[in-house]
Amino acid sequence: MEDVNLGLYFTSELVGTTLLVLFGCGVVANVVLAKTKGFGGGTLMINWGWGLAVFIGVIASSYSGAILNPAVGIGLLVAGDITMTMFFVATAAELVGGVLGAILCWLAYKKHFDAEESPANKLGVFSTGPELRSYGWNLVTEIIGTFALVFIIFGFADHGDIQVGVPGGLGPLTALPVALLVVGIGASLGGPTGYAINPARDLGPRIAHAILPIPGKGSSDWAYSWVPVVGPLIGGVLAALAAPALLSLV
Repeated sequence: MEDVNLGLYFTSELVGTTLLVLFGCGVVANVVLAKTKGFGGGTLMINWGWGLAVFIGVIASSYSGAILNPAVGIGLLVAGDITMTMFFVATAAELVGGVLGAILCWLAYKKHFDAEESPANKLGVFSTGPELRSYGWNLVTEIIGTFALVFIIFGFADHGDIQVGVPGGLGPLTALPVALLVVGIGASLGGPTGYAINPARDLGPRIAHAILPIPGKGSSDWAYSWVPVVGPLIGGVLAALAAPALLSLV
């Protein structure tokens, strides 16, 4: 890891996360904003859209090993697979990419955001929110969903050829299982909170929502914003601690 070019590492994570959020927020915009071609496409369309967004982001960030998520990054850090410097460089890039991707999504759907009457739908394009607000239980949901994500990613590394966080460790075919994993998490565990499972994916676009000149956008719901940050980070740490023992049994 001493030979990692941190400038390229940052750029790789930035590009990958920007595309991840552009396509992920884009599918939500297509489903929930009025008068779009995909209006009313439903949650499964969103699940698949986010899965494909992950696939695209992974392909675009092969140099850095396609972390794309501070929860995955902290899991790799706890496991000793990346250094503290690499973790902070990747996380900074992911947060900036989250903001940029959301801004690009807004530009693509600018007229539809202007025409949308519901502030909740506008915010929902950018960030997650609970169907039933209970911060403690919402936190539990995010911990469980992210634990599943990071734990199974460690399983891919142990039993396949996926090396997340290792420069050059992922290719087109190895990106597919990670994408399908995200689809599965969304379909199975996404109902209560919208499955952020990624602090940068939620916080970056939430910042974009707060600063963009969107008519009638309402609140950015900062009271909830800590849940999709803290929950995934806890889930990532727990997965890294559990993986060595539990995966050795497989």
